[in-house]
Formats: sequence, structure tokens, C-alpha cells
Amino acid sequence: MSFQQQNQPQTNWQPQQVPGKFNHGGHEVFDVHEVLSTTIGALNVYTLLRQFVKDPELTDIMNRQYQFIQDEYNITLECFQTGRDPSKPTQSYMMKQNNDFVYGMKQQQPKKPVQSANEINDAVVSGLLLGQLKAIATGKTFAALETTNPVVRRVLQDSIPNDIEMAYELSLYQNKHGYYQVPQLTQQDMTMMVNAYAKAQGQSPYTH
Repeated sequence: MSFQQQNQPQTNWQPQQVPGKFNHGGHEVFDVHEVLSTTIGALNVYTLLRQFVKDPELTDIMNRQYQFIQDEYNITLECFQTGRDPSKPTQSYMMKQNNDFVYGMKQQQPKKPVQSANEINDAVVSGLLLGQLKAIATGKTFAALETTNPVVRRVLQDSIPNDIEMAYELSLYQNKHGYYQVPQLTQQDMTMMVNAYAKAQGQSPYTH
């Protein structure tokens, strides 16, 4: 076979039809594995840290979030293994916190790593849980963008808002107790930043 023949494009290529159970691309398989592993890690962290919690409100948040994360894990695992719609649809997480953030900074002791388990308190626990949820949301976003199976992609994308909501609930809890402070710009700077953009005008050039 000549060099020219070897480098000619193949014209008889046909799409490969695979059963739903194996309807996954390589990137998808690895990324969903990472999501499932990260979720197990988060559930383990919730279990390990529960013993250190003193605030009943944080305990309630942890219990509700643990159950919801576990359900999402099972739903994701089921559709990943079967390639079909899961037996239970993705739910919407409903937090109990209100949406009122306290803005501004107060002088506090600088944060540093704990040196023993005796230093683990509600502030440390809620911060660790917040980090776990951010990791899950980030991992699911990456995985959804690489997923070819339509069911798995939909399950991943539908569950991301729930992980964001749970992270938001924990940040509100932290803010209310002074563990998570939110700096704010001056009103003058904020006004300039908010009004730094204008609405797009005119018709799209692609409509003609």
C-alpha cells in the first residue's frame, strides 16, 4: 500500500451502536468515577465530623444534607450503571436558612490549621463541609460537560443546583455565626461596578 493510500480518509466509517448500559464515552467514565468517589468522600466526612458538632442547628443541616447527598449518589450510580432513567427522579433541595447575609468585616483572630481533634468545633466542621460541597459541584460540572450518555448528563446537571444550594445554606449558617465574613465595596465603588455595563442593542447580525 502506498503512502498516499495509507493517508486517504476512510469513507466506510459507520457510527457504532452500543447498548444503553455501555453508552458512555471514555472521558465520561473517568469523570463520573471521580464524582462518585468525591461524593463518597463527602459522605464519609459528614459521618466523621458529626461527633464534634455542638450546635443542634448545624446537626440538623448535616442530617438533612447527608440524606440528600446519599440519594443523589444512588441516583447517579443507578443511571451510570444502567444507562437508563433512574427509578427515582432528582429532587430539589430546600434549605431552612433565610437569604440574609451580614456584610462587613470585624476584627478576628487569624485562622490557622487545628493541631488536635480537640480544636474541631462548629466553625471548623461547617467550613470542611462547605469545601466538600464545592468539590462535588465542581466535579459534577466538569463531568456533565464530558458526558455523552443523555440520562447521566441530565442527572448530573439537574443535581448541580442542589449542591450549590447546600453550599449556600452552609455559608449562610457560617455567616450568621461570624465564621464567614463578607467584605463589601463602598457604595460609590459598588455603584460604578454595577453600572459598568449597558444593555445590548440592535438586532442580531445572524437573523438576516
